[in-house]
Amino acid sequence: MDERFDDLESRITLQEDMIDELNKTVYRQQIRIDLLETAITELTKRFFESENRNQDVRMPHEKPPHY
Repeated sequence: MDERFDDLESRITLQEDMIDELNKTVYRQQIRIDLLETAITELTKRFFESENRNQDVRMPHEKPPHY
């Protein structure tokens, strides 16, 4: 009987360690996702600002380069 309890305690300890490690991994991934979302938002904003500046420079009678 004691052997079974020891085995269960060992399994529980291993599972708790694994859950703790998984939680840490999920936390690190969430931080990385947040940073990537911020970077994408910033790049998108810069892209549209750049597009707006390029359109302002073109003369009204000029055709866009793809024509």
